Amino acid sequence: MQAGSSPHHKTADANFAMTADTRLPPVRKLVIDWLDDNHHFGEAEQLIGSDDRSFLENGILDSLGFVQLVLHIENTYRLKVDRKTLTPANFDSLGKIVAYISKHPDYQGPK
Repeated sequence: MQAGSSPHHKTADANFAMTADTRLPPVRKLVIDWLDDNHHFGEAEQLIGSDDRSFLENGILDSLGFVQLVLHIENTYRLKVDRKTLTPANFDSLGKIVAYISKHPDYQGPK
């Protein structure tokens, strides 16, 4: 054991890793805020309408926008999205993105 460390410190770190980081925004808010800041300038939530509305079919995001959004999600939540899972089934609507990221094994933000 290193000087200054204790077995209690290690346990506290392990417990912290399993709890949500409440300083991070919920996934839904993060996506809407990012869309507002980068593509729709305050109108994203109105354009989306329903959490099940297709981003591609309704012009909410194009393919480059999806890449930028995924990078933002990865950087914010410090997780890695497997590129094989970047499919419409997981990322073509706000609801699908929230569901996918919330279930990601490395996600530690608020549910």
